[in-house]
Amino acid sequence: MSEGRVERRLAAILAVDVAGYSRLMGEDEEGTLAALRAVRRELADPKIAEHRGRIVKTTGDGLLVEFASVVDAVRCAVEVQQEMLARNAGTPTERRIEFRMGINLGDIIIEDGDIFGDGVNIAARLEALAEPGGICLSAAAHEQVRDRLDLVFDDLGEQQVKNIARPVRTYGIALGASARPTLPARASLSLPDKPSLAVLPFQNMTGDAEQEYFVDGMVDEITTAIARLPWLFVIARNSAFTYKGKPVDVKQVAQELGVRYVLEGSVRKAGNRVRITGQLIDTTTGAHIWADRFDGALDDIFELQDQVASSVAGAIEPKLRQSEIERASRKPTANLTAYDLYLRALAQSYRYTDEGLAEAVVLARQALAIDPSYAPAAALVGWCRRQQRLQGWGALSDQDIGEACRLARHALEAERDDADTIWQAASTLFLLAGEAAMAAAALDRALALNPNAAHAWMARAYIHASRNQPEAAIEAAERVRRLSPFDPYTFLCAHILLRSSRRAPLRASDRMGRPRLARSAALGLSDAGQGHRVGASRPSRRGARRT
Repeated sequence: MSEGRVERRLAAILAVDVAGYSRLMGEDEEGTLAALRAVRRELADPKIAEHRGRIVKTTGDGLLVEFASVVDAVRCAVEVQQEMLARNAGTPTERRIEFRMGINLGDIIIEDGDIFGDGVNIAARLEALAEPGGICLSAAAHEQVRDRLDLVFDDLGEQQVKNIARPVRTYGIALGASARPTLPARASLSLPDKPSLAVLPFQNMTGDAEQEYFVDGMVDEITTAIARLPWLFVIARNSAFTYKGKPVDVKQVAQELGVRYVLEGSVRKAGNRVRITGQLIDTTTGAHIWADRFDGALDDIFELQDQVASSVAGAIEPKLRQSEIERASRKPTANLTAYDLYLRALAQSYRYTDEGLAEAVVLARQALAIDPSYAPAAALVGWCRRQQRLQGWGALSDQDIGEACRLARHALEAERDDADTIWQAASTLFLLAGEAAMAAAALDRALALNPNAAHAWMARAYIHASRNQPEAAIEAAERVRRLSPFDPYTFLCAHILLRSSRRAPLRASDRMGRPRLARSAALGLSDAGQGHRVGASRPSRRGARRT
């Protein structure tokens, strides 16, 4: 055993030296020393004290400083370097005092007031890598300040440095740069003509910088899943990732990217489990219109990314629809467009009453009067007629049925990319025209476009149940319940599950009941509803189904 216990602690180390010191001293020893003493007295020492640093030792051309906080160390370094830029502005280039700085967070040994160890050595090596007037950080130091300080960091990659066994991941601070790059000529972009959203980089709260790839991959998958919704304008991943590692003001982000909604989140890790949280914000009001969390295991990272992306996309789609409906309802009637009228029709259809469906048909027809090619409105007319037939509401004439089928076919021909329009039209033609094969093929197309389209899965479950295919009906219905567990229309899945579990096919004459009357039965048929655990019911991206 050793005679004395070694004192250790975790500290932020700032190493500083003067670039070109030997040249400066060779040209003017007394002037250089006087200039250095003035900088120490007037700037460096006061800044170090202000940020609670301790000067461990000085050399002819440098300093070694210990801080309890990396944030304090970086703030001190940045303020000194920025002040030096101002002080040097009127000095000839060859006579300027320019510092190079390196900052590391590491374990150090303390002895007689001095400090030792790799934590110190790495800071000194980083200082040597810095440009005159620059600052270099280790990955450990960067992780502590990336979300706390409004600075731009340049990833310099892994650097092999002297007497350090492993390469050191290095970051430079871009002094004088704004943390959010903007385009002066178009600092604020106008909103597009449809709902718009940006998925911002999620915060890595795992404490492990090596998990960045997983967190970024998660955001990529979520962005891709949401971008499959053709009625939504989604900002490309590369533009959204310019905000990575920077403090975010969602209203400013929305102005710079020209979007109404922002999705942000974080990832935490405990052992082999991760928790992903997300929140959807309407930046025009600051309101949080959706927030949730998802738990899963890291046994298969790609499968977990797929599952969470599917769950997030399925959960926020109806929330975005509802938010847009509420926005349209507040719009003056004199300024209504075909899209606004469609949203109002959609809101009426969600009432799921005789009066609501009838009013939805009226509004959808008004939308078609403005734009006869507007496929979503055409499909909605057919779907409302389908629901009226199912419930026995109103006396539908042959003309009403004919119009519904004609508009449904028009919607399928006109719309190639909107899964919602396709499933509504397919469901209408299946029930009102008996075109089962065509409807099944259309639903396949809808789900190929958007595998997270909960209502398309619901239509598929209904068709399977009607054709006495209970296993396929149950699988599709459970998929709906997982994608959209709180959707008022999932009451239909409860009916399908009950019928299918008894091996009884659905009949066109079956009445589905009102959503609020069947909701408790729907929630009682599975374990969904108590938070979210990503499941294993969908194929992975590699084509293998988990068991």
